[in-house]
This record gives sequence, C-alpha cells and structure tokens, in this order.
Amino acid sequence: MISPARKIAYEVLRRVEVEAAYASDLLHAELGARVKVEDAGLATELVMGVLRWRRLLDFLLERQLKKPAVRLDLPVALALRIGLYQLRFLERIPARAAVNESVELVKTARKTSAATLVNAVLRRASNEARVPAEKFLAPDAPDAERLGILHSHPTWMVERWLARLGEQQTIALLGANNRAPRLSCALHDVGRREDIFAALQRAGLRIESGKILQSAFAASGGSPTRTESFRCGAISIQDEASQTIPLLLDVQANDRVLDLCAAPGGKTPPLVRAAGSSGLVVAADRHAHRLRAMREQFKRLGLTRVQLVELDAASPLPFGALFHRILVDAPCSGTGTLSRHPEIRWRLQPEQLAEFRALQNALLKSALERLAPGGRLVYSTCSMEPEENEQVVEQALRGVSGFKQIVRSEAAHGLKDKLVPGCEYERLFDRDGYFHTTPGQLEADGFFAAVISRT
Repeated sequence: MISPARKIAYEVLRRVEVEAAYASDLLHAELGARVKVEDAGLATELVMGVLRWRRLLDFLLERQLKKPAVRLDLPVALALRIGLYQLRFLERIPARAAVNESVELVKTARKTSAATLVNAVLRRASNEARVPAEKFLAPDAPDAERLGILHSHPTWMVERWLARLGEQQTIALLGANNRAPRLSCALHDVGRREDIFAALQRAGLRIESGKILQSAFAASGGSPTRTESFRCGAISIQDEASQTIPLLLDVQANDRVLDLCAAPGGKTPPLVRAAGSSGLVVAADRHAHRLRAMREQFKRLGLTRVQLVELDAASPLPFGALFHRILVDAPCSGTGTLSRHPEIRWRLQPEQLAEFRALQNALLKSALERLAPGGRLVYSTCSMEPEENEQVVEQALRGVSGFKQIVRSEAAHGLKDKLVPGCEYERLFDRDGYFHTTPGQLEADGFFAAVISRT
C-alpha cells in the first residue's frame, strides 16, 4: 500500500514536470478538507523538499545509477527522488517505508520492470544516508559547481551570485532558498486584529507578528485557507515583502490608480481601499482566465470598486485619462522566490533574463506615458537580478525628461506609519533609493522596487 501523502506528492511532482505547473498551486488544489492534516503536511514536505534538493538528490543517485538521472523514465526518477529525500532529510521516516513505498510507486505507474532497480538503488543509498554529501565531491570541483551541488542550485545561477555578492552572502542566499518560507498573511482590517487573531487561534493556528508590516502576520499549525477568517475575506495569504510593494504608491483618496500587471491580484486590494469610494482603480492583465480568477478573489474580499481590463501592457495603453498612481509589478524570472517556488531554479535559463528585460522595458515605457504630472509610479519585481531591476529603471529614465527616481526618504512615505516597531525604513532601501528585500532577511521573499515621479 502507498500512503495518501506519497500518492499526492508523486502526482504533484509529475504534473510539475509534465505540465510546467507550480507546485504550490497544485498542492493547494489537492490538499482539500478531506485530506488529513498529517498527510497534507507530509505531502507538502515531500514535494517542496524534492524540488529544492533535486540536484543534490540526482547527484547522489547517479553514484548508484552510473548514468544521469534525467535519462530515467520520469516515474522512476520521481520515485527515486522521493525515496532518497526521505532517507536523507526525514529522520522520523523508517528507511524500510521510504524504500518499499517508492518501489510501489513505480509499480503503480506501470513501470514494474524498474522496481528491482529502485529497490536496489535506494537500499544502497540508505547505507550512506548519514554520510555528508561533500565527501562524494571531486576535490578539484570549481566553487560554483561545488556550491551548486551541495545547495542544489544551477551552477550558472551560483556563478552570477558569487560574482556579485561574494561567497558569504551567496551561501546565505542559497541556504535561505532551501528553507521552507514563512506562511505570511495579510490582515485586511487592522482595527479588528485581536478579534481575527482570536478566531484563528480557536481554529488551531499559531500566530506571530509581522517582521515588516503591522498588517502582516505569520500562521503555523494548520492552513489559514480552511478558516472562516479567510472565507469571509478578513485575511489573505501573501508574502510580507509582496504586501509592502503597493504601499509604496502612497495612494490617496480620489486617486486614479492603474495596476498594470495585476494578476493574481494580491497587490490590488490595498490600492482599492486607499483610493476610496470616489477613486478609480483599474486592474489589468493580458490573460482573460487570470482576470476571472481575480474577480472571484475580489468577491471573497468584498471589493467592488475595481475595473478589470484585458490588455497587452507592452503596447501603448488604450486609456485617454492619465493616472495619479501606477503599479508595474512586472513579470520576471522570480529568483527572489526560489524557496516558495523551487521549480523555477530548474526551468530558468540565463538567456531568459534578456527576454524578461525586453518585456519589462516595454511595460515600464507604456506605463510612464500614462502617469499624470505629480503622479507616482512603482516598478517592482520578485527578481534578484540587476538586469531586471536597476538596469530596467535606468534605461527607462535615460534620455527622457520630466521623470525622476524618488529618494528613499520620500519613497518610504507610504510606509512610515505601517511598519512594525523596530523595522526602520532605511533597512528596506539602498542609498540609491531602491527598495530591496533579500531571502533570509526579515523572513520574506526577495523583492525589488523603484519609485518614480513625474514633474
């Protein structure tokens, strides 16, 4: 018999590979109320653990296989990774259970001929499961290769970070990417904080205060989405750095606001609330199905004063009016979210950074043309790469008049009464006025933002 947790983990990992889906989305869909809490926990651990540590797992498996793991049939590779992850990382799982259920997984996948191979490889691997992986590395391996294997990241990515950040910061970043992220949530009505927290605690959750925002908190011990507080729109799940981005716009009542790349919609609600009943908020995206999903989310949150528009924001925008506030949360590589979305590290290729940059430049150019005099624009990404961040902003502002990047004291104006005590805004901005968060610091994802004004 195969446990429900391992069945779910196998199927999610298979779909991640075959459908190029995100594991977090698939897990959210699979782990409904009928799944026991302990099974949901183990399934999540297996999926995210295998994705984070895939390169190291394959390196260790290849010592037994004598050939690249990527040349295996996918069901066989997944069963081996799931088994080895349990042997290496989950001390409370008996080795016998890890091996036997992996064998059953390949049988269920109609790969019975590979059952003997899976059994033999994992039994040999269990004998050296406590041997540090570093013992198996070639002594002359280059630094980027060595760190890439031990911390399970692509070598090209490690090379970039070593060149820009140095070894100490790179190792810290790699470590942060391999830790489970904090389950951060947004509190939509700070005035009801105590009542909402009490309801969540009655539902069995443990609550911790935010590291950046007074309106943020972290939950553990269960799923917030199963609570009445979530169903009635009092809270949402959202990384704390992501929650901070729309606040940089400092939206005022009566403002006309454009959220140009709005899907999946997490940054739009604070814009709607700040603009008030007399303001106008337009949330745009190029994909109709994503706009439909946003509409359902806004229903849960009770947001009605928002206009959803389908458009290609990389082309000239079809608006006659100018906007007082514009958010360009641009599509990007996502290298600031590798803990939350570990599959990105295996999909992203270095040449794609140039493709993202071209799109980001087009988006920012279109947005700047619709910014009203005296208005404020925030350009943001969840990327750690300068090509997608500072260099995009510098290129957009080079050779044009009437626009300037706002200095950090003014850029932080919308945050000053919203930060938790002890979190000074200077920690969030560099000397050039760019907003930065780094994985591992403040327990948030890696985000970048620039605040631009029009004179």
